Parts: sequence; C-alpha cells; structure tokens
Amino acid sequence: MNHPMTTPATLSDLQTAITERYDSLSKRLRQVAQYLIDHPNEIAFGTVTVIAQDAQVHPSTLVRFANAFGYSGFSEMQSLFQQKLLQESPSYTERIRIARERLGDPGTQSPVQLLGEFVHADSLALQALEEITPAEELERAIDLLARAEATHIIGMRRSFVPAAYFAYALRHIDRRAHLLDNVGGMIREQASSIGQQDVLIAISFRPYASETDETVRIASEKGVPILVISDSKLSPLARYATVSFTLPESEVHGFRSLTPALCLAQSLSIGLAYRLDNKKTMADNPA
Repeated sequence: MNHPMTTPATLSDLQTAITERYDSLSKRLRQVAQYLIDHPNEIAFGTVTVIAQDAQVHPSTLVRFANAFGYSGFSEMQSLFQQKLLQESPSYTERIRIARERLGDPGTQSPVQLLGEFVHADSLALQALEEITPAEELERAIDLLARAEATHIIGMRRSFVPAAYFAYALRHIDRRAHLLDNVGGMIREQASSIGQQDVLIAISFRPYASETDETVRIASEKGVPILVISDSKLSPLARYATVSFTLPESEVHGFRSLTPALCLAQSLSIGLAYRLDNKKTMADNPA
C-alpha cells in the first residue's frame, strides 16, 4: 500500500515515521526497521552489503525500505544517519569501542581489567542516558507517578532488579507500590488488581518477557497510564506507553548492565519525592 507522505528530512523525522508505520510494513521491511532504529551508527558507516548481512535481509530489501519512505535510494536515507553522527562526535558506540581497545584483548583480561571495562562501559552508558533522555519526558513521568493512587511495577528476569528497586523506593516515600512478581504463575491475577486511577511501570529488554507484555495489554485495555522502560522505540511495549524511555545498552562480553535502568529508577523515585515534598510545603505554608 502506498502511503502519501513527505520524505523525512531528518533522522528524528525518519524514526518517527518508522514507528508510526511499523505495523503496516511487510515482515522483511519490519526487520530492516528494527535494525535501523537499534543500530544507527552501523547504518551511518556500513555498506549496503554489510548492513544487509547484519540485518539478515537481501541488499535489495534495504533499497525497497528507503523507497517506501520516499527516498530515491539507500544512500540518500543513509546520509541522515551520517549527519546525525557528525553532530554527536565522538559517538557512544565509538567511545565504547575506543575504551575496549584501550583495555586490551577480552580473552586475556584479569579481574581488575574486567572491572575497568565494566566501569568504562557503564560510565559511557550513563553519559548517553543523560544526553538522550528528554527533560519533558522525565517531568511527564513524575506527573503520572504523583497523580496515581497506586503504582504497579513489573520486570521479569534481569528487569526484575530495577523493578524491585522501584517498589522499594516508592514505599519509602509513602507511596502505594505493588511489585508484580508472577509468584505461582499468577501474573494475570496480579494484573487484574490494577485500577484506572493507578499507573503501571513496565520494564523489559530483549528478549522481551511475555508476562510483561501480557500485563501491559491488560492495563492498556483498562485505560491505565503506562510508563515503559525498554531498549528500543520498536519494543512491543512502546505502542502502549503513555511515557516511554529508551535506554542505551551497556554490554561487556555479552553481559548487559543494569546501571542505566537503576539510575533512571532512582532519578524518577527521588524526583517524585521532591515533587511531593514541595507540594506538601506549599500546602502547609500558603502564600
């Protein structure tokens, strides 16, 4: 199906267009879309052959994708990624690569060298988190949490750690917080307790947990506001989000860090505490 549209002039416009049209794309074009959203630096530097191999599609599929969004060819679309990268030099990916090269061959690293690599990777991920997280989205998230009668939090497997911290922190500032932990395989029953005046925090990274997806769907059907923390704008949770945060990945030897997710959880929890304290102070001391 042809979609009358203006050809996206910036990478941000293209990413928005991809997100809006993602469900209407063919299976192969969705595969390309996912790769473009998640690997912008590789798109900027790579050849059509290499990118197609990494995205596991035929090179002609990349050209079809570019044409579908109004570009004359892949190189015209690729230039948007290159322009963006020039504005962000040195890029997050490039800084990670430089840090790893400086720390030596991964196969021969001692424990202290591994510690150094994890520290460097996490430091860069935290810098990226600050750079890519819009201030207005943080404010919107705290608005949701402040208005909620209760907060329900779900995160399975590695996402359980920041989810558990959220529940811990919110309870310590006297907020009603419920950790949906799927004990006894009762996630549907736990999710059924979410009220329309509540808010759901859903944390999920690839491979996305089916329990989290099911909980988000249940909350969405009830019209419950949903705060999503994930690793891609094309995450299966993103379409249901009232507010969404996409976190930079920090990975060393295949082990992905929880540091960005925990930092965001702390920022939102403590930010909410300040918001509530200011509100109480104003109520106790009217002008």
